[in-house]
Amino acid sequence: MRQLTVFNSISLDGCFTDANNDMSWAHQTDPEWQAFTNGNAKGESEVIFGRVTYQMMAGWWPSPAALKAFPQVAKAMNEMPKVVFSRTLQSAEWSNSRLVKDDLVGEVRRMKADRGPHLLLMGSGTIIAQLTQERLIDEYQIVTQPVVLGAGRSMFEGVKDRLKLKRTKERSFANGCVVAWYEPER
Repeated sequence: MRQLTVFNSISLDGCFTDANNDMSWAHQTDPEWQAFTNGNAKGESEVIFGRVTYQMMAGWWPSPAALKAFPQVAKAMNEMPKVVFSRTLQSAEWSNSRLVKDDLVGEVRRMKADRGPHLLLMGSGTIIAQLTQERLIDEYQIVTQPVVLGAGRSMFEGVKDRLKLKRTKERSFANGCVVAWYEPER
């Protein structure tokens, strides 16, 4: 069975986007952080997105600016297989993308049961909340950024049932970021 992992940044006040749905505050460019993200971006996953995150990523990673600024991550993001869940998109043009228009939970259950690389969910708070509620997420990798946004969205909006998590590992960075890995307690 394939593992489904969430990788997201949050602010100190618990938001994964600010009040304008912006996530640019989460980008770090120091060498230690870049080494970590380059190591994570090996292209060994199939990435899952909702429409908003997909369009943001598809607008950035294939660009000359992304290829110049973050060549390893851009290469991996452009080459990895991607699935976008959207009822409104008509097509998914970014390389190696597949559009799924309905049955998020059923499709993710099928994907997890299939053979293939691990599944990685980035951004996409609405999808995270739905899959958390259904207990389909195996691991949460949460980057706490040293910033307070004052307002924004929680990636768990809409989760009705309490989910207890156990921390399995953590790592601190000189830039103030802390990455913590969590698994649901079963």
